[in-house]
Amino acid sequence: MLDQLSGATRLFPIIGDPIKYVESPVRLTRTFGERGYHGICVPMQVPAEDLDAVMAGLTASRNVDGILVTMPHKFTAFGYCATSSERARMLGVVSVIRRNPDGTWHGDMLDGLAFVKAQVDHGAEPAGARVLLVGAGGAGSAIAIAMLEAGVRELIVHDADESRVNALLELVADLGRGRVIAGPPDPTGCDLVCNATPMGMEAGDPLPVDPALLTSSMFVGDVISGHGLTPFLAAAKAAGCKTADGGHMVEAAQDVMADFFQR
Repeated sequence: MLDQLSGATRLFPIIGDPIKYVESPVRLTRTFGERGYHGICVPMQVPAEDLDAVMAGLTASRNVDGILVTMPHKFTAFGYCATSSERARMLGVVSVIRRNPDGTWHGDMLDGLAFVKAQVDHGAEPAGARVLLVGAGGAGSAIAIAMLEAGVRELIVHDADESRVNALLELVADLGRGRVIAGPPDPTGCDLVCNATPMGMEAGDPLPVDPALLTSSMFVGDVISGHGLTPFLAAAKAAGCKTADGGHMVEAAQDVMADFFQR
């Protein structure tokens, strides 16, 4: 793609702070190239206090067709969107924004969709499934909505912070898709088991689920990327489970984002 750069190239910056760990500049640019689309993703380190100035500049730059948003801007960037998806409005968060025909921004939150796509791509079947979701923070909330949109029969949510669980249950109460309840981190009887917590990023972290309760019929997914095989997924593989890791989620996100930007 880089040897085809020209004045016609469309720009898709990813903004965040820190920015050096992001993988989308390579991955999304590669995905655009595979689709024959003349676009490139470039990293921009943007501290929170400079977001207003940067957004004004990107809005005024008419060859910027979309923006990828990472921490700490996902909540704040929602406020720059004139329109947004229902899930973005529910969460008050965006992970991507694209141009509307009038030059304003349209936002969406794709993290949950990318997680679910990674699971499906590696053998999971969410439709009609009973699912345990550990973690009800920002990632967990996005995954919960995407799982319900994918047609899960029952979603059991656990988080050490009960207020997060209650907030998530209230958030999805009116979706009318599947049964959503609070529960312990017990995967017994579940088809899918999902870790949406940071547990596994540091040595000595407790596992989100007792591995003795995992069986080979379960599909196990983890949001953690960039840390190799997490102890949780290692235990799942040892139990004979099919798995998808955070790296698979990152890879799946590129197609989801490219679809969003090319509409």
